Formats: sequence, structure tokens, C-alpha cells
Amino acid sequence: MATQKLYAGAKLREQRLKIGHTQKDFAARLGVSLPYLNQMENNNRPVSTTVVLALASEFGMDVTELSSGDTERLTSDMQEVLSDPLFAGDMPALADVRLAASNAPSLARAFIALHQGYRQAHERLASLDEALGREDARPTPSPWEEVRDFFHYCDNYIDAVDRAAEHFATRAGPDIRAAAIETLALAGLTVVFSDMDALRMLDRAAGAVHISSRAQPETQTFQLLLQVALTQQNALLEATLDLARFHSPAARDIAKIGLANYFAGAALLPYRAFQARAQACRHDLEVLAQHFGASIEQITHRLATLQRPGAKGVPFFFVRVDQAGTITKRHSATRLQFARFGGACPLWNVHRAFETPGQFLRQLAETPDGVRYISIARDITKSAGRFGAPTRRFALALGCEVRHASQLVYADGLDLTRDSAFEPIGISCRICTRKNCHQRSVPPLERNLVVDPDRRDVLPYSVD
Repeated sequence: MATQKLYAGAKLREQRLKIGHTQKDFAARLGVSLPYLNQMENNNRPVSTTVVLALASEFGMDVTELSSGDTERLTSDMQEVLSDPLFAGDMPALADVRLAASNAPSLARAFIALHQGYRQAHERLASLDEALGREDARPTPSPWEEVRDFFHYCDNYIDAVDRAAEHFATRAGPDIRAAAIETLALAGLTVVFSDMDALRMLDRAAGAVHISSRAQPETQTFQLLLQVALTQQNALLEATLDLARFHSPAARDIAKIGLANYFAGAALLPYRAFQARAQACRHDLEVLAQHFGASIEQITHRLATLQRPGAKGVPFFFVRVDQAGTITKRHSATRLQFARFGGACPLWNVHRAFETPGQFLRQLAETPDGVRYISIARDITKSAGRFGAPTRRFALALGCEVRHASQLVYADGLDLTRDSAFEPIGISCRICTRKNCHQRSVPPLERNLVVDPDRRDVLPYSVD
């Protein structure tokens, strides 16, 4: 595979403006000509190795930030927006979409937000009889989607919260569960393990935190740490929310719970200790779960957040899918981006995990852009702990680009050199450019369709 050229004009320009340099001064310190810098900032030329080294030595910049996934995420999101029938016949070329995402990321985000507003307004108009006269009939962003996008564009890594959680874990020592109970006691809250369906319930009047005695031990510990975050780290959470500038109180409330969950996960699996252990066992999920007393889902989610500047881990993607194929959690630190709405590619092994409960499935996959990945999938079951209570089933998938395969125990025994070993997968049928996919649900918008009345193949059309 050819080495991908690094186009990072927006980040280069952002760094220059951050230190208050003109293009002339910045070019001089980087050791390049003014026209050359101008071309790099406008993505007419890739960032050279000389410039990358100069950014690190002259300005102490973490150069891994130059290749962050913002452009790919924005490109994927814009492609999905442009797949709306509203834009039928006007689908720009992928190169143009990438150019917009790379050169004008703020404009790209505004375009995505504009489409979200349009879509929500369109949905409300479809049920006008209910919406007329109601205060909430205004086309405002969905709080859930707003929070999801906040974490999405933060690379699912919140530095201040992550470091605070790591500090708490360091002070807590080996028994973080006992430390959480003690911390809550110092805050005037008694921990009570109760036979109840809810995982956690705060009784403010009685000064008690009720934790479900039916829940798994790792879930109980997680809920205790989540309460610690809400009780003792409230100022930090509120300051982070202030910076996010959410559009509605509901979005802020949802994000606060999300940040408290983030703290709990980062305290249960502190960054440096978790990263070191993950590298030592080559990211064996079961070994990590046993060592840290965590669930497989907690481990896979945490692995996808190891994006601390200067100490990044393997860039993983992580998703959780329900039995209907809908993605309920998603994050990617790789070039692989997921559909913002709907399900994942049916050819992906995450869907087959439901058929083989308790087993890890391995898959070598290749996306239409030629990038190859290794993916691990497994089902998980969440029971309420009593007869008759609904059981929730999900499938988890964790993966990375195949160039990192040597760091994964799950790659052992796989033939990474054989082209036929890599299964073709996509993102969403509407934006997938594959011509011969037997699982395609809708035609791709960027291709012409050919309908032959004299021939019926797997699909009723062929893709030109």
C-alpha cells in the first residue's frame, strides 16, 4: 500500500494563528519559502517531512495532531448528508468533499448542522397536527445528536476529565471500589446495596446512594465512580460544559451524564496504567477485563479513548450494535467512520456475533478506499438480574488498521499477506461505491444505474 500524503493546511494555519505569526515569519521559522507555506496552508501541497520536524522542534507541537481524523470524519458526515434525496443529482465528487472538509472544516460543520436543522424541521412538518402551537415545535438540534457530535469531534477524549480520573485512581490505590465508597461517605452520602431494577438511585433527602445488588460487580463499581464524579467533580464537569456551549439545557444535562460516565471509565481504567497493561498483553480484552475488574464493553470503549496528546495508543474504532443492526455507541480514531444514522454494513462481522454467543470473531476487512483493517466482534448480554426482567443483547466491535496488527493478540495466525483474506465492507449503502455487493439495500448515489429488462441478477440493477 502506498504511503498516504499528509494534507493538513487547516491545522498548519491554526498553529500559525495561535502563536500570532504572519505567513512570512512562520515560513522563516519553518525553513521554507513563503509561497511554499501558502500552498501547504491551502492544501495545494502536502506537509513535508522538514516542516513536520520543524513544528516539533521550533514550537513543541505534537505532530500526531496533524493527522487526526477530523477531515475523514467530516468527509464521511458530509457524504452521508449529501446522500439525502434533497441533493439528488447534485452529489459532488468525493475529492471535492474532502477538499471542503480539509480546507474549511468550520464551514463543513456548519453545513452538517444546517442539514440537521432542515431534517428536524421536515420531520416536525410531517406531524404538523401535533406540533402546531407547541413551544417545542421550533426546529432546534436534537440534544442527543448534539452531545454525540460533541464527543465525536473531541476524539472521545476529554483531557481534563481523564487526568482528574487518573489522579483519583492513583490516590485510591488498588481498591478503587472502597475508595469510591469512602469518598462518598466524606461527602455525606451512605452507599446502600438494594434489590432493585435501577442500577443507581440517589436519595437526596436520606443522604444515600442506592446501588443495585443484582448488577455485576464491575457495573456496581462503575456506578459508584459515576456518583463520585457527579458529587466531587461537579465544578470540573460544569466548566467543561461551559466550554462546549450546548444549545439547550437538555443537551447540557445529557452531556453531564456523559462526562460523569467518562470519569467513571477513566478512573476504573486509569490512562497510563491501562495503556501499559494493554501494550504488555497485546490488547487481550479478557486479560484486561480480569486485571482491572471491568467488563468487556468497558475495556473496548476505553481502548478507543487512548488519544492523549504525546501518549496516544493504537488508534481503534469501537461500536456497539443492537439486534436490529442500529449503532448505539460509536467512536473511531481511525480513517474508518460510521454512518451517523441507521445501521452498519451487513458484511461486517459485528452482525454475526449474535450467532456465536460468548466467542470472539476475527475479520480482516477492506473498505472501498483500499484501507485494510482487523476487526474483533463479540456479543454481550445485559440482564436485569431477576426472572422475567428484559434481557438486552448487543454486539461489540473493536478494530484498527492492519498495520497495527502486530500489537494485537487477535492477529496471531491470520494471513495478512493474502489479498483474498480481506473481506470487502463499506459504511453506508448510499455512499458506498462498490459495484458488486450482493447485500446492497439501496443504490449508491455517486454511480449510474443500469436496468436490463432481459436480465435479473442478485440485484434488479447493475452499477456503472
